[in-house]
Amino acid sequence: MKYFSFELQHIEKHTGARAGVFHTPHGDILTPVYMPVGTQATVKGVYPRDLEEAGSQIILSNTYHLYLRPGDELIKRAGGLHKFMNWNKPILTDSGGFQVFSLGKLNKIKDEGVYFNSHLDGSAHVFTPEKVIEIEENLGADIIMQLDQCSRFGFTHAEAEEALEITDKWLNRCAKAKTRPDQALFPIIQGNMYDDLRLESARRAKPFATEGIAIGGLSVGEPKSRMYEILELLRPELPEAVPRYLMGVGSPDCLIEGVKRGIDMFDCVLATRIARNGTAFTSEGKKVVRNAVYAEDFTPLDPACDCYCCKNYTKAYLRHTVNVGEMLGAMLLSLHNITFLHKLMSGIRQAIFDDAFPEFCEEFYAHYGKE
Repeated sequence: MKYFSFELQHIEKHTGARAGVFHTPHGDILTPVYMPVGTQATVKGVYPRDLEEAGSQIILSNTYHLYLRPGDELIKRAGGLHKFMNWNKPILTDSGGFQVFSLGKLNKIKDEGVYFNSHLDGSAHVFTPEKVIEIEENLGADIIMQLDQCSRFGFTHAEAEEALEITDKWLNRCAKAKTRPDQALFPIIQGNMYDDLRLESARRAKPFATEGIAIGGLSVGEPKSRMYEILELLRPELPEAVPRYLMGVGSPDCLIEGVKRGIDMFDCVLATRIARNGTAFTSEGKKVVRNAVYAEDFTPLDPACDCYCCKNYTKAYLRHTVNVGEMLGAMLLSLHNITFLHKLMSGIRQAIFDDAFPEFCEEFYAHYGKE
């Protein structure tokens, strides 16, 4: 039985942007797609029913955090993530590698894996490629990621090359450890900001990209222009017949520019994180509703949006709830931001089918502006 397949439906004639359908055991994913992040088996502040209504097709959860709490074995006993969190659409779990390196205390990388201390209580743990695959199989997501070493912006060429070699070794071991055919394993392209390493990593990852491929280590502090250059560099090296996933990228301009460079899948915590700080994506650009200018603004957050937040609440009310620390404000803004990004991706997809993506981009930037 074939659990996964990718149907490339149309390539936009001016830019080469792609529209397709990724078939998975828990449903089809129309691409290009933005994927909300539910780090700890929940998208912060948003009901699953509202995610569905907003257009969410797939969400992410985090291997590192769920391994620590409540534990992957417990989630397995609960019937896997889909049942545990009551989400019947596709789920992707990352490997936890990024969190190990960014949150784990005293982490030490060796060929066999990464040794780290929990950011919660300091307890000692080891993530080997085999252990990560075991955790991800217990969690039961549709798409799983290899354990990789995400090298930080500013790494020397030698440091980035060492991280690439480790990532490649761990990919081979992840592939050997994987036992579940109903999970798609995506290899990850690393290589930091170095063209030769990026191309070498892509070459090594391609044989493992039978169901999808990911690009990691971007949006980590480098200028956006450099990220776009790397995407242009990698584009001809990426396989055509599988979805291409750019990890950790989710601002509206980056979604547009990523699609323009052949990317199909994106994820980012940005939409809900900035919502909790009182900031919204709108058709007129970013709005920081906690600012005093909105104290007596009794108009909708975004006149072009029909989400629950925009249909029922004013900027003055949103400002009030955010500034007094009421959770409803963060919830409403989170729902709006996610809805905004889904509508953006839907518009991009239609523009691809219409062979009108350049015009779409021009119109979007005319109203939203460039960040």
